[in-house]
Amino acid sequence: MCLAEKKLDFTQEMTNFWEKRPEFTSLNPLGYVPVLVDLNGSILSDSSAIIEYLEEAYPDRKLYPDDLLVRAESRRLMFWFDSKFAQEVSMVILWEKVIKSMIAKSTGNAGAGPDSNLIRHTKNTLSHHLDYIAWLVERRNWLAGDHFSVADITAAAHISVVDYFGDINWEKFESVKNWFMRIKSRPTYRGFLSDRVPSMAPAPNYAELDF
Repeated sequence: MCLAEKKLDFTQEMTNFWEKRPEFTSLNPLGYVPVLVDLNGSILSDSSAIIEYLEEAYPDRKLYPDDLLVRAESRRLMFWFDSKFAQEVSMVILWEKVIKSMIAKSTGNAGAGPDSNLIRHTKNTLSHHLDYIAWLVERRNWLAGDHFSVADITAAAHISVVDYFGDINWEKFESVKNWFMRIKSRPTYRGFLSDRVPSMAPAPNYAELDF
């Protein structure tokens, strides 16, 4: 979405990061996604580092606010979603509902199914995070301030994971829903709308702009 917001041409290549393929670990020895290979041959890993690089290398369309304090707030919220929200919500759901079974299939092992108790606890934790997002958007035009920023992109990326599985009760979080509808209406979000997990259809509202 950051690349699209900056109107940069790019192609995506999906990889099962847990397979530790040499051609991928040669790009990022940690074996984590995402990795950016720029046209100039630069190789970067870690989403925060990639976004910082894009912002400086292609500054025409800014993803960070001009105001120093609001820019710092954007970075704080990026970290919030990429660490706390990911660890407590989005990565838990993605791991339990998708990655576990994908690893099992790729290794030929039956593996354990989703942990229903953990998923239930995660949904309760999700409500606290949605309360926090509601607190932000009820006081600001966008998450970090008056203008759309990388904070909104980061939050939307994680929210989209949870929304794919229909795990958000949008009726309880009207202000968050309105914020997310504005995100989904951006042309740059279309890549998310077409995302599909193999053999697992998204929730009915996932691809709807007005839900």
